[in-house]
Amino acid sequence: MNGEELAIEGDLALQGDRVEIQLERQIEHSPVRVWEMLTDSVHLARWLAPGVIEQRAGGRVQLEFGNSGTPIDCHIRACEPPRLLAYSWSSGDDPERPLTWKLDPLESGEATRLRLTLSLPNDDLVPIACAGWDAHLEMLMAALEGISIHFPADRFRQARAVFSELAKEKLAA
Repeated sequence: MNGEELAIEGDLALQGDRVEIQLERQIEHSPVRVWEMLTDSVHLARWLAPGVIEQRAGGRVQLEFGNSGTPIDCHIRACEPPRLLAYSWSSGDDPERPLTWKLDPLESGEATRLRLTLSLPNDDLVPIACAGWDAHLEMLMAALEGISIHFPADRFRQARAVFSELAKEKLAA
């Protein structure tokens, strides 16, 4: 990125023995369009991973990251199209890592405030998870514009540094 600083934002808060993370984007697309990107198999593969999300409470979430990560196989906790989707970012006996997508319409429904909330164990992986989701949100934004981008490694590295500092500041005992 030629030393260019990226706008990387998020919030961390300690909730008991877990860390709650909030990442937010304002998107110039309707909640219905953003929902399609979050739940449709064809679109998921363009910004996150190949897989299937059964759009109903109790439905399965199966995402396959190949060599780059652990496969996700869990069930939907809440599903209210096109405004709320919640499931755990885990598989099998892995620790629960709940995440919630919330979509709020803006500007007469032609734009969306997308809020991703993550609940993670309070460990050294928090900045990595935050940076990974920040990078995938950038991929989502590009996919919404019909542009396919590879995982933005430069952004990931910068976001990891930002979230590492934020974690030191907000989560220090």
